[in-house]
Amino acid sequence: MKKILILFISAMLYSCDDGDLQIETINFDDSTIQFCGSQATTSTSLLFKINGEEALLLSLKEGMLKNEASQGEIAYPISGDTKVTYRIFSDKVTKNYFCDAIPPIAPTVVEEIVAQKGTVYITTTQKTEGEAVSYEHLIRLGDITLLNNSNDQRITDLRINNFGTVTTK
Repeated sequence: MKKILILFISAMLYSCDDGDLQIETINFDDSTIQFCGSQATTSTSLLFKINGEEALLLSLKEGMLKNEASQGEIAYPISGDTKVTYRIFSDKVTKNYFCDAIPPIAPTVVEEIVAQKGTVYITTTQKTEGEAVSYEHLIRLGDITLLNNSNDQRITDLRINNFGTVTTK
């Protein structure tokens, strides 16, 4: 009886499906941060990075970029007006897609994944050149959790620690 029980348990363990976890990597390290317009302002609320057929969007709540130096990093949770969205397009995408009043028909969004949780960290420093004063905002993302709604698969390898730096005047 023991042999049958051991054989049965061995067969059960051998036949278990571990789900073949597939970790998708999203890497925007080599992409520059972009925004609509010629210069970022304190009212800029959409920042994005484009990598060929992929885009990473950061929608900021109005007033998150401030023209005053911060005492270290200021943390803002992902929720409501602050969002991180990853999109895959049918073809190469350009800045016009996000900045035109009416987006072009092509490329189309093949997949869109919105972050379920995470934090946006902003560090603001004052820069002075002559009489001109500007503010540099270093934006970092942390603990971002993207969940693919089509198959409930969590994307765990998100390489976007330093989202980028924008300057406002």
